[in-house]
Amino acid sequence: MKICLIVEGCYPYVVGGVSAWVQMLIRQMPEHQFVIVSIGAEHTQRGQFRYELPPNVTELREYFLDEPLESTEAASPARPLTAAQQQALLDLVRGTSPDWPRLFELFGGKNARTARDFLMSEEFLAIVQRLAEDTGRNTPFKDLFWTLRSMLLPALELLHCPVPEADVYHTVATGYAGLLGAKFSYFAQKPYIVTEHGIYTREREEEILKADWVPGYFKPTWIGYFRALSQAAYRQAGTIVSLFQGARELQIGLGAPEAKCRVIPNGIDIRRFAAVPPLDPEPHPLHVGAVLRIVPIKDVKTMIYSFYRVKARCPDATLDLIGPYDEDPAYYEECRDLIGRLGCRGIRFVGRAEVTDWLPRLDLVLLTSISEGQPFVLLEAMAAHRPVVATNVGACREIIEGADDGIGPAGRVVPVMSPEAIAEGILAISENPAQLRALAENGYRRVVRFYQDKDFLAAYRALYREAVQNTNREVSRPWQASALH
Repeated sequence: MKICLIVEGCYPYVVGGVSAWVQMLIRQMPEHQFVIVSIGAEHTQRGQFRYELPPNVTELREYFLDEPLESTEAASPARPLTAAQQQALLDLVRGTSPDWPRLFELFGGKNARTARDFLMSEEFLAIVQRLAEDTGRNTPFKDLFWTLRSMLLPALELLHCPVPEADVYHTVATGYAGLLGAKFSYFAQKPYIVTEHGIYTREREEEILKADWVPGYFKPTWIGYFRALSQAAYRQAGTIVSLFQGARELQIGLGAPEAKCRVIPNGIDIRRFAAVPPLDPEPHPLHVGAVLRIVPIKDVKTMIYSFYRVKARCPDATLDLIGPYDEDPAYYEECRDLIGRLGCRGIRFVGRAEVTDWLPRLDLVLLTSISEGQPFVLLEAMAAHRPVVATNVGACREIIEGADDGIGPAGRVVPVMSPEAIAEGILAISENPAQLRALAENGYRRVVRFYQDKDFLAAYRALYREAVQNTNREVSRPWQASALH
């Protein structure tokens, strides 16, 4: 079977949870071939791989949002937009439910319009004018024009991408990757699967609400736009996967058909951690560790403030930050400066390292992210018999406390961006060595029961097999393509 995986902002350029998930999926399914379509933010990433592509990857296509799509096709004379096409584009910029098949055909079908031709046309200007007369009455027209142009350009460019040959199309997010996967499935008339590690629409909404570069009057426009992109993926997909029940409920609330939605948790190879020794029962200084990228979404600054409070009660405590710090050099320097201003000794940036080499040295593992899906780092810590303290994001509470499984907590769940509560969580579970060991054993039992890679891989093998077998079912072919690309 040939599977086309469409990824965005991660594999193979960025080390992290989603990229590790992709690498594991491909490596553990040598019986299948994979075509990777990777969407990156900046063309400077081209060829800068952080992962060695497995031998069953037969092709990698790289597209970047900051450069135009190259095409060898001669440009066709632009045909005037029909009323239905104009309405579909207007619905897209309004953030309502656009007629995606019309947009697929217009920008990705036979005799497709190019994005740049359309965005320089009087037809685009007319759409901006209609929006200005409607929801944009209090918006400067020039700002509205350039905002809509920059908003539409990457998506319309991507719709011009040629369709790779595959038996199944599978995207690991909605957004631009989800849109491209929906377009591929629409034209190829092959099954389409969506897996969301985090809920893309919610993550973009949080970013936009906090962003200084988006004026207040444009925030609803951007939020509605990303919701519209997700609708393309939800509508075309035959199966929509989330990592935990709470994420599934969010997907349904955002318009994903309930009958399509299912949960497949992440899984890890617990054998990797079999050699990690148990927690040292003898008295010793507290050694906390975090396995992470030094980037804002991991909220390393809150982690530093929290540990500073821990040091007030445990002066000999240490904190190791295990993972790359070159992804966002400016943020890394801000974290170093913060440590210096606080005068907080005992914090070390380890850099890239093998997690199995470091877990034996740790008493507990800390996670302070402001957004997560189902973090591998918690599962790995629990597989190594280490308790965890994590913020209440994504599946963290379900992983640590369980879903009425009768096992008991594996650590402590704490509020986001609360140094006081995070420090108290660390101290509350670490001051009693017997409690630390009990929490560690609860975590190990939960991982063994619910989060093994063999179960995760079996679920996806079955999902691919069912998708191909059910290709002719209407549920996986909601739209009919009128012209193949």
